[in-house]
Amino acid sequence: MVNPKVQVENLRLSYGAKEVIHGINFHIEPNEILGIIGPAQSGKTSLLRCINRTIEFTSDVKMSGTIRVDGEDTAKMSDVYGLRRRIGMVAPLPVGLPLTIWENVAFAPRAAGMNNKGELDVLVEKCLTQAALWDEVKDRLDSLGTKLSGGQQQRLTIARALSHSPEILCLDEFSIAIDPVTTMRIEDVLKELKKDMTIILVTNLVQQARRLAARTMFLWNGEIIELGPTEQLFGSNPKDQRTSDYVNGIFG
Repeated sequence: MVNPKVQVENLRLSYGAKEVIHGINFHIEPNEILGIIGPAQSGKTSLLRCINRTIEFTSDVKMSGTIRVDGEDTAKMSDVYGLRRRIGMVAPLPVGLPLTIWENVAFAPRAAGMNNKGELDVLVEKCLTQAALWDEVKDRLDSLGTKLSGGQQQRLTIARALSHSPEILCLDEFSIAIDPVTTMRIEDVLKELKKDMTIILVTNLVQQARRLAARTMFLWNGEIIELGPTEQLFGSNPKDQRTSDYVNGIFG
């Protein structure tokens, strides 16, 4: 049996007095794409932020339970910056740094101490290629990243997340502000990236989970309603009627 890449045990999360994640348990296998679907305010983004410990930037938050990456309790890791380099995050809306395209991708490696221009050039090309953006921008790397189209900026944020060679890539509704054609291009990118990393895909497009994820979690009001093979959740016989109602658009 393959050891889980991520193991979540009895995770609870509260903002002030309000508990938003209620003691959930699940695991993610290496090189798996796990889809996470559910209505707004179900705890999906908060869950991602717990996994890479960016939840710690939020005041008045309380978390309990255990999250392990490769068997190691993340709460006991002294190098939290190292953990966040291992777990890349792509936000719902592309947030390009007010820097050139090249500098956007090179920013994190340079901050980590990589200063050789030749090595950085190779890395920038690799990440932009992985994000299916290199051919479109290779002749204007000195242009501002914020001047790119919305879809290009989203792929730039993926390239930036890839620049520190993450083992886990968290995508939080990356397609919310881009066109369907670009969305499909990024989905093709994710299928390739799965060969090298584990991907956690929070998506507001239930059919996107069906296209990409081996397993899908239906998270609702901070509880896992169902987690299993994607085709089971989307088939004619999910284990919970609420799953069927959600994936068929009866509520959401």
